[in-house]
Amino acid sequence: MEPELPGNHPPVVSPAAWRAARDALLAEEKKHVRARDALAAERRRMPWMAVEKDYVFEGPKGRLSLVDLFAGRRQLILYRAFFEPGVFGWPEHACRGCSLGADQVSNLIHLNQRDTTLAYASRAPQADIARLKTRMGWEQIPWYTLTDSFDADFGVDEWHGHNVFIREGDKVYRTYFIDNRGDEALGTLWSYLDLTPLGRQEAWENSPEGYPQSPPYKWWNWHDNYEAETKPDARWVEISDAGEAAFRDPDAPVKA
Repeated sequence: MEPELPGNHPPVVSPAAWRAARDALLAEEKKHVRARDALAAERRRMPWMAVEKDYVFEGPKGRLSLVDLFAGRRQLILYRAFFEPGVFGWPEHACRGCSLGADQVSNLIHLNQRDTTLAYASRAPQADIARLKTRMGWEQIPWYTLTDSFDADFGVDEWHGHNVFIREGDKVYRTYFIDNRGDEALGTLWSYLDLTPLGRQEAWENSPEGYPQSPPYKWWNWHDNYEAETKPDARWVEISDAGEAAFRDPDAPVKA
């Protein structure tokens, strides 16, 4: 049996009326995008908190410090996922909400190109984490075992959340924290970068003076081609320039 539409659905209109409604909504959506960008700019100006305690994690190859979790990069986004005894689904599954979030994580190679690492941490032993990652197809996500009070100290002992850090050498600073419904839309490259103190690192952003920035689009690449291409391809630069011009002039021709 075919499902029926709700009886109170919006009216069916002509193409011209639909376009007018779409244009009106688009104006409001653009306000939302600008507001989101403004919030990200404020986030980049939040004060930092020095991490003074030495925390220990377990990884596939043994004990690790918080600095080690950066994997040599400047920024770290660390998600506390609930996979451990006492959590619904154990030992076959992690928390359903955390699992839904893990399913949303996009290819992390692009995030890494912005000097940023995403990692997960749970109380489960590494053998169980490895089994879970294989079963669920989450092999790309670095996933560590909590061994001390890190979760309690950073507000994720009873509920999930993303903590964001930046480092200078071995000195680590906490720059941001988000949990609850704030986690819902995370998973894309841009949603993660907007949490970080350095942001998307593109020239259009409103960031403090001296922050690293490069032209938009130019650094984008196929996920299997970053190592082979050490600088932007000239043809891609030409295409991206034309695309950016088209955004500003809808009548300008552009070819991909």
